[in-house]
Amino acid sequence: MSALGELATLRRSRPRPTRSPAERNDGKAAVFFLGPWFVGLVLIVAGPLVASLYLSFTDYDLLSDPGFLGLDNYRQMLTDPRLRTALVVTFTYVLVSVPLQLAAALGLALLLDRGLRGLAIYRSVFYLPSLLGSSVAIALLWRQVFGSEGLVNQGLAVLGVQGPGWISHPDYALGTLMVLNVWTFGSPMIIFLAGLRQIPQMYYEAASIDGASQVRQFRSITLPLLTPIIFFNLVLQVINAFQTFTQSYIVSNGTGGPVDSTLFYTLYLYQQGFSSLNMGYASAMAWLLLMIIAGMTAVNFFASKYWVFYDD
Repeated sequence: MSALGELATLRRSRPRPTRSPAERNDGKAAVFFLGPWFVGLVLIVAGPLVASLYLSFTDYDLLSDPGFLGLDNYRQMLTDPRLRTALVVTFTYVLVSVPLQLAAALGLALLLDRGLRGLAIYRSVFYLPSLLGSSVAIALLWRQVFGSEGLVNQGLAVLGVQGPGWISHPDYALGTLMVLNVWTFGSPMIIFLAGLRQIPQMYYEAASIDGASQVRQFRSITLPLLTPIIFFNLVLQVINAFQTFTQSYIVSNGTGGPVDSTLFYTLYLYQQGFSSLNMGYASAMAWLLLMIIAGMTAVNFFASKYWVFYDD
């Protein structure tokens, strides 16, 4: 008998390992606890995702059966002037507010990393806006703060300056929403703070012995070692910024005004789907947004190899 034949005979004669009752129970418990998640994945995520893809090729008004249109909805997007406006507004919002938000978060994290007393209280206070920033209550408060008779103009009046209607002026309305997004820096700040705590102190001690200033230490030690955390926060905040809806809806009363200056992409999608009952076109817009976010994420991952540094 050849060596291969003997090996095959040995494998067939070897008894199969049996699972203990405890291992079998572990498997059943895993299925029991993961079952609701898989049901939710199919019914809440995968099902609506497939349905929206189908509806993006139809004319559907929520009241009658969808009629197949082919690529007409996607062709319409190429000639829709308000869609172009929504894209410009959204990209401007993302490209301006996200870097400012991350800069504010990093600056506060550096300040808190100095070992201040009551650090837990400061972290809670600074993190609170991130919990409330996307809520309706904060959006309503923002309207009061930046209204014609709001707190900002009242403060300017004390200095003898007549402030404009910030949320009613097309030159300033989008800026107020950017300020709101920057104000919600708590979540990336906590992540930055955790990253700063992971940098070995011996690097700073060696740099101090060599006479490096704090600015040089920040540029040569802190920033390079923190680039994975910066990249992580950047990807998350870009995705979140593209999906911003509540602030624009509340501040502009659902119109995207004044003069479409706060017409975010998600708000225009909502108008098409639920105000105009053009759900087929809204579904096509949703898939375009998905492709835009996927494209921006892919660009960030591709560019990360040029500026993100790891210990290895």
